Amino acid sequence: MINLIDGLLRMIDKAAEQGTRQAARQYGRRSLLAKTGAALIGGALLPILPFDRTSGSAFAAEGEDETACEYWRYCALDGNLCNTSGGTTTSCPPGSSASKVSWVGTCLNPNDGKDYLVSYNDCCGKASVTGSTFCFTSERERPGYRMGLYNDINWCMANDDKGYHCTVAVLVGLADE
Repeated sequence: MINLIDGLLRMIDKAAEQGTRQAARQYGRRSLLAKTGAALIGGALLPILPFDRTSGSAFAAEGEDETACEYWRYCALDGNLCNTSGGTTTSCPPGSSASKVSWVGTCLNPNDGKDYLVSYNDCCGKASVTGSTFCFTSERERPGYRMGLYNDINWCMANDDKGYHCTVAVLVGLADE
């Protein structure tokens, strides 16, 4: 039995040596180092790439229309929906940028019965699109003197491009009870 295992290990060792020698003949050291470095850096950067964390069933149930003003995430939205204006629910359309200031709403998700903080950012720097869906929902809106809770302001005022285009609704997290 020991001879069988010893023979198997020698075959594996010989195959590995032949593969390494073949690779050394075919590729240079710099090429190997460059590819290894790219793989290491790419692997290290993978966790910071953006991805949609809202795809869980708690956020968008089957059959819900994210392009309708009645969608739960839009409970305090006042403006054009970006997902009907060339963007998505959470990202501005090309050619526009998110406002540097925003307002926050607390919206009840009927799918899980929890309250979520939703940040509403206007997308600025591009003319408004005709045919986009305009929503005016002001659940729990506060008077104008509470600026962070008031949605009737041009929130593009802090950006270089002050033209309003549409509004995104980004989930911030669960609201504290």
